[in-house]
Amino acid sequence: MTDVFADLVGQDEAVATLRRAAASAAALLRAAAPAVARASGGAGPAGGDDLDALAEEFDEPAGAARDGADGVAPGAGMTHAWIFTGPPGSGRSVAARAFAAALQCVHGTGCGHCPGCHTTLTGTHADVRLVVPDGLSIGVNEMRALVLRAASTPSGGRWQVVIIEDADRLTEAAGNALLKAIEEPPPRTVFLLCAPSTHPDDISVTIRSRCRLVPLRQPPAGAVAEVLVRRDGIAPDVAEWAAAAAQGHVGRARRLARDPEARQRRDAVLAVPRRLTGVGAAFDAASALIEAAEAEAAAAVAETDESERAALQTALGAGGTGRGAAGAMRGAAGQLKDLERRQKSRATRAQRDALDRALVDLAGFYRDALTMALRAPVAPVHTDTAALAAAGAQKWDADGALRRLEAVLECRAAIEANVKPRIAVEAMMLALWKG
Repeated sequence: MTDVFADLVGQDEAVATLRRAAASAAALLRAAAPAVARASGGAGPAGGDDLDALAEEFDEPAGAARDGADGVAPGAGMTHAWIFTGPPGSGRSVAARAFAAALQCVHGTGCGHCPGCHTTLTGTHADVRLVVPDGLSIGVNEMRALVLRAASTPSGGRWQVVIIEDADRLTEAAGNALLKAIEEPPPRTVFLLCAPSTHPDDISVTIRSRCRLVPLRQPPAGAVAEVLVRRDGIAPDVAEWAAAAAQGHVGRARRLARDPEARQRRDAVLAVPRRLTGVGAAFDAASALIEAAEAEAAAAVAETDESERAALQTALGAGGTGRGAAGAMRGAAGQLKDLERRQKSRATRAQRDALDRALVDLAGFYRDALTMALRAPVAPVHTDTAALAAAGAQKWDADGALRRLEAVLECRAAIEANVKPRIAVEAMMLALWKG
């Protein structure tokens, strides 16, 4: 890894913004160091950091506006709250983690090698807290505990960073708890939120108004393929196919290139258009799609569920022979029930994520049929089913292909709105069959 932003694919503008902000943050620390050192009688806020090296990276062009003696440019300076938006696979969480590492970097703005960068990227930095929702939402109790911990002084002397992946899953109460912290932030705490967009359905207007926005775009297939070849050692032809099939989603492209089971699941999804020969076939296809998503999700969470349950039982004294062991286990029913509830919520989320990946693949097929019907000069998403898409384009024409594509997109939206997946998928299959 050359630096912490190396894995952020096709996001040059966003990387430049984040580097300027990290350099501005370093300049702020450098300016504050003498005063803090005098007050504490010892080292400043960065401890043994090379603050001069950090500040050297913050070189504005000649004539750029400066704000006081600290040399921080108002337009490119640091702020305490950020929102990273973009389509799935654009790298929202990757950007947030990379920026957190850049803020904790002791030699620059994300060298990728120092202890601050390394511990942040591996998830072991004491001043970086990561919130990854296991279930369908992030609750208020979890957010209040996080905000309380984030108010503490950074143990390493730099920044206290809170990363919230999938901030669109905050409940209303959790959002209010976060809003209060953002409105009255501790002096050296930074909040990094990841969400699909700034639409009120994804993030509240009041939180959005207090954050700086970093929009990310869908990476081009060529950039994704280059990363797969360079970082993962995947053959160039396989990397190009996987990048196109994944529609710019880096993680999905890696899975397709390396996991035979992922390719088999994709093949089963792309066989759906051939199976829709009647009403019964449509319901059979819907059942097969739902069952495949459930099986994939169960396999993904099984190991985690088992390890969590074993760890909790051990902590509660399972297998113990002491006087209080049996009584402790009898009183543990509530904790085990709470764990089961969280695991069920996580399984539901995993099922919906697996189903959504299948729907994205299906949408790509009908998109190919539409572009072929319109004779648009664009490359197909699924090169291996291009002949089938061309046949569909001749049979349905552009209007029919568009209606089918819209049916898939409406199914995704319905599931996101908490419609039962089986009902939404059955309605979609009937729409695909009818055209």
